[in-house]
Amino acid sequence: MPPDGAPGVASLAALLQHRAAAQPEERAYVVLSDRGEEAASITFAALAERAAGLAAEIAGRAAPGERALLVCPNGIDFLVGLFGCVLAGVIAAPLMPPRRHAARDAGDAIVADCAPRLALAPAALMAGDLVNRFAADLEWLAVDGAPARPLDGSPPRAGSGRDIALLQYTSGSTSAPKGVMVSHADLIANLAMIAQAFGNTSASTCVSWLPLYHDMGLILSALQSLYVGALGVLLAPVAFLQRPLLWLRAIGEYRAEVAAAPNFAYDLCVDRYRKEAMAGVDLSGWRLALNGAEPVRADTLRRFAATFAPHGFAEDALYPAYGMAEATVLVAAGRRGEGPRLRAVSRAGLSRHRVLPPRGEGDAQEIVGCGRALAGEEIAIVDPDGRRRLAAEAVGEIWVAGANVAAGYWRNPAASEAAFAACIAGEDGQKWLRTGDLGLLDRDGNLFVTGRIKEIVIIRGVNHYPQDIEHTIAGCHPALRRHGGAAFAAADARGEERLVVVQEVERTWRRRVDPEALVARIRAAIVAAHDIVPQAVALLRPGALPRTTSGKIQRTLARQLWLEGRLDRLF
Repeated sequence: MPPDGAPGVASLAALLQHRAAAQPEERAYVVLSDRGEEAASITFAALAERAAGLAAEIAGRAAPGERALLVCPNGIDFLVGLFGCVLAGVIAAPLMPPRRHAARDAGDAIVADCAPRLALAPAALMAGDLVNRFAADLEWLAVDGAPARPLDGSPPRAGSGRDIALLQYTSGSTSAPKGVMVSHADLIANLAMIAQAFGNTSASTCVSWLPLYHDMGLILSALQSLYVGALGVLLAPVAFLQRPLLWLRAIGEYRAEVAAAPNFAYDLCVDRYRKEAMAGVDLSGWRLALNGAEPVRADTLRRFAATFAPHGFAEDALYPAYGMAEATVLVAAGRRGEGPRLRAVSRAGLSRHRVLPPRGEGDAQEIVGCGRALAGEEIAIVDPDGRRRLAAEAVGEIWVAGANVAAGYWRNPAASEAAFAACIAGEDGQKWLRTGDLGLLDRDGNLFVTGRIKEIVIIRGVNHYPQDIEHTIAGCHPALRRHGGAAFAAADARGEERLVVVQEVERTWRRRVDPEALVARIRAAIVAAHDIVPQAVALLRPGALPRTTSGKIQRTLARQLWLEGRLDRLF
């Protein structure tokens, strides 16, 4: 069956109107409770009518082009709020609902950056202390308080084309959050690319726990479902983190074809696997298990496929991909059903940014292909210093050009010029997006991502990828929390860069381990696998490492907290 979509639509407003007219009584979204039961649902027509009613309220309080914070949990209210902003011509700025007593929160920086006129949230959330967490002069509007009204024609204030639809704030894994200006054209272009790459149709039900304030949850999952007219099933992120098998049970129950998550989520499902909890779950309908948003590990793919094969999961459904907010969301992907592409290379060669065959078992490192450039897009591998295009099989910075690349960062011309207006030396002056990520293209155009430029650990002139060191650490003892470590460089007393690693310990092991023996094991594992001796190894309490809203470790912030002595050490 060819991919479905919404041909001819030029904006999110037009997309919503198209779905409301074409499939008015079909369910657009279903929201599940923390126990996996249906808690709410909405049809395409009802979504449009609620959004139109909210748009009328927004239009009376904010002018076109002004910003509105969208502070809603995962669910229908979030989508009503987003489309209410779209229909009113107001720019939505999705924001994670603040956590109580959170020590580190990007919300204040986002509010200061986008200077919102309004804030939208459910009435129940506003009744708590949410309002007091923000500026006193910010006007609040209950996203669930406006009466529904018919969506007759295209609302006169609805944004279109190059108008900004939303500010997608970057996760801030290496710097302060910046608001990517995502236009309607960017969204529609990338949604069409995703539908073609995935082979999605109106039968491609998607189940997602990913936060809707993040591009992977909002665009790749929720808006892609709307684009092809498929059912979107939503869980709360915390429900997944507490009971990851709920996600898989929902995939089986709704016969979902598509579900996406970062690499750590697949590991978490394996770690929490219980045969009795998966009794009767059939995953044979899951045809596209996207793994992205952080480095994809070959052993994660194998463990997941082996663990859930008895429940009908097919290995060729594994679908590594690559994307980023600056390119709306998706940059590279494979074909449905072709399975992951794995490749063994020399660890020593990779440390010198060269792709060579392994010299032996101890030198072998597997890298995972993340697909190819999407239709209407180009990927180049470029020397980040000389800005010259590199040949196939060479490691360099990943650059992207295409209709899905955003115009820049909100009110940040210097950062926009540096990231979105790069030119390849000796070529025609085309503008490219510099991703800040390192990778290579093989001779068939497959992209392999190897790390981030800013996070490379350089010890005595040799490059080391922090995620590889962190992976080594997590595998050397069961007490060490998977995806709970950070490796970075810090200067010693003589000013020489040395390796520092900080690692969370699982709660169940805190009183069962000998800390000195555990640190010794970590040191030995790093020396054996990477031939470097860490200057310092610190064991941390669970949850002590700073993470982005999408769960990525913030290595730069972890380094800063380490230098300031503010990481919560266990011993």
